[in-house]
Formats: sequence, structure tokens, C-alpha cells
Amino acid sequence: MTEIAPQVPLFFHRDGLLPAAALAAARDEPGLRRTVSPFGQPIWVVARYEDARTVLGDPELFSNDSAPPMPSADDDPAAVDERRVGSLLLSDPPEHTRLRRMLAAEFTARRIARLEPRIAEITARCLDALEARGPGADLVAELADPLATLVICELLGVPHGDLDEFQSVVRASVDTTKWRADRDVAEGKLREYFGGLAARKRTAPGDDLLSTLIREHGDELSDGELTGVCSLLLAAGYETSSSSLAMGALVLLTHPAQFASLRDDPELIDNAVEELLRYLSVVHSGVARKATRDTVVGGQPVAAGDLLAVSIPAANHDPAAFADPRALDLTRRVRAHLAFGHGVHHCIGAPLARREMTTVFPALLRRFPSLALAVDPAELRYRVATVAHGVHELPVTWS
Repeated sequence: MTEIAPQVPLFFHRDGLLPAAALAAARDEPGLRRTVSPFGQPIWVVARYEDARTVLGDPELFSNDSAPPMPSADDDPAAVDERRVGSLLLSDPPEHTRLRRMLAAEFTARRIARLEPRIAEITARCLDALEARGPGADLVAELADPLATLVICELLGVPHGDLDEFQSVVRASVDTTKWRADRDVAEGKLREYFGGLAARKRTAPGDDLLSTLIREHGDELSDGELTGVCSLLLAAGYETSSSSLAMGALVLLTHPAQFASLRDDPELIDNAVEELLRYLSVVHSGVARKATRDTVVGGQPVAAGDLLAVSIPAANHDPAAFADPRALDLTRRVRAHLAFGHGVHHCIGAPLARREMTTVFPALLRRFPSLALAVDPAELRYRVATVAHGVHELPVTWS
């Protein structure tokens, strides 16, 4: 089922789980396709794998810092500047390098492994709620959304007493059924909350990531930068993680043989997660890049000041890089996909996302070995014009 709103730019287009045919056509034709960004400006779509690696891998030539932040065109300049403070996504080296160096130690695979018991505990609690709800329960509401939120809260040290209000505001900030002004209010509340949380951690630090940043780099980071870091980690860790979990479950449920292979062979999980990441590529594009000087990409002349959007799904389904890319194969050996980006802006939270997926999917299949969709796949409502591709609900059943 294809869901495309007229105002949605080409690089957000999907046909169900997969990139739309128009994106494949843009990848296969010479040069680059020109379209319009979500903020109303002309933008080049980079759809081939090698071209994507070129653009993502050269921050000097293709800048994040000078490109407008997605997704709004008419933000107040002061609000735009505020969103840039502390944002790895909206900065280039050396500022990006300074911020990333402080965060990197907390996102090594070894550090994230320490969170595994809590992720497993949260997963079990969510699966209990799913089971209590009974067949017909919504996997998004009972598993993907709460798990993604609770893990981020654990990471940042959000007090348990704040969780209900925090989750409510988080959902409102990413709810595309709400007016932009309403989402802006929710985003403002989140920044205000994180500012207060950072202030509390400065006086009474714990053993969470935010406290560690304050202890080790408190003199180097302003309150605004701490707020920006929290906002970035929430944006990266909530919507994309929730979508990856829900869409990963959906793709397994619509590929019964692959579902059975993972259910029957849990040792397949690490490889399966990499293939799911490639196949789904839930992040459409990420931050637009701006060319800092005249150049050529994929044979297409690109002028200084031009914007470029890398279509991650199109690149990850490029037959020049992956054999039979539209086929899901959990035994495929794939490590060089672009689901987490590439280069200096490679997603710093990738180890956490992988840990969530390698924990959740085996637990879900063990608890519900007969799990199946409770509706026809054609009835699913896909999210449109969001940072991460996803579904509004995922009703499931079991026997």
C-alpha cells in the first residue's frame, strides 16, 4: 500500500516497506533528480550507493552546519539557532568533533552492553503488557514506543516520577497528526524539561549519561549544549528506535520463512539485525547537506550553495551495491549499509539501536512463537513526512 502526501518530497516516498519506484528511477537515471525539500527549497536527491557515501563522507565539501535543519521552512531564526546548539547533526568539524568526542565514550559497544540487563528487563515488562492486552494488541503502543522511550530515559537519567509526563510530551512532539504549532509547543516543553534536568544533575549527579557528561566535561559544556545533546539523543533514540522495532516486526511477520528461521535459530540475530537495518532503512534521509563549492556528484554538476538529500533507502537498495536488494535475506552478510549514515556523522547511537533490536526480537519470538498480523497488511497506516518511516499501529495476534 503506497502512502504519499502531495507535499511530501521525493526522498520520503515509500511503497509500503520499500522505497518507491520513483526513487529507484531517480537512482537508475543519469545525474541526480531535482525535487523540493520539506522547507520549500530546491534540492538534489542522491540515490546511488557510491554517490551517497561520497556526500556523507565529505563534511568539508557537503556541510551539515550551513544547511537548514529539517523539517520546517519558516522557523524563527532564533529558534533555529537554539536547535543548533549542542546538535551533532547540525554542526561540522571542528565543533562537531568537540561534541562527539565527549559523547563517544558513552556509546561504545562495551558501555552499551552494561545497559543490556535493563533493556532486557524493560523488554520483558513490555511483553507482559502485550500479553495482558491479548490478541489484537498494538505492537507499537505496547512494545515499540514504550521500550524506546524507557531506554532513553534510563540512558539520560530521567526520574521514574517524571516518566508519564515525559512520555506524553515526547509523543506529542513527534505526532504528525498534530498542527506544527502544537508540536513546537511540545518540543519547547522538552527543551525546558531537559534544561531543568541538566541543572538538577549539576547539583546531584547520578550514574547516567547526562551526569557523566557533567562530571567529566561540565566546564566545557554550556546548559544550552547539554539541552541540545539531550534533545538530539531523544530524537535519535526514540522515533528511529521505535520505528525500527515496529517495522522490523512487521517485515518478519510478512516474511513467514524468515520469521521461522530467526525463531528457530536465535544465533542468527546479529546478522538478521544488519539485514533488517539495510532492508528497512527507516530514516529517509537525515539532515540536508549544502555544497560548499562547485562540484560534481554522480556526473551531475552541483553548484556551491545547492542542497543535497541522500536517500538512504534508495542507496541501501542499490543493486550495484547489494545483490537482489529488494529480497529480505537474514543470512545475507552485510555490514556496509548506510542505515546509520557514513563518515563523521555516522550515528553515535548505533550500538544502542543494535542492542535494542538484538534483545527485543528474540524475546518477542520466544514469547509469541505463533505471532501474526491481526489485520490485512494493506490496512496498515504508514506514517508520512516523519523523520523515520513507520506505522501508526501494528495489531498482532497469537494462539
